[in-house]
Amino acid sequence: MTAARSSTYIDFMRTTFNQESPRPEGVLGELAAVREARREVERQEAALVRRARNEGIVWEQIAVSLGVTKQAVHRKYAGRRLARSKSTC
Repeated sequence: MTAARSSTYIDFMRTTFNQESPRPEGVLGELAAVREARREVERQEAALVRRARNEGIVWEQIAVSLGVTKQAVHRKYAGRRLARSKSTC
């Protein structure tokens, strides 16, 4: 490398590595938000599956709507209580 090219390369590298790196809290905050959104979707799905079963919809129809097999949806939700119990106060 010539002295001029070497200087340009070094200046580029210095500029590149001296730039302030993105704050990881921003990305980590977004990942935490995705985790919470995933939990909310899971809660909504469970509530809708419970509602569908309470309305007499069969596992096969629920599975088609969710884009999974009947066995997968049955395995995930069959053991859960379908009807919400009413609390007595």
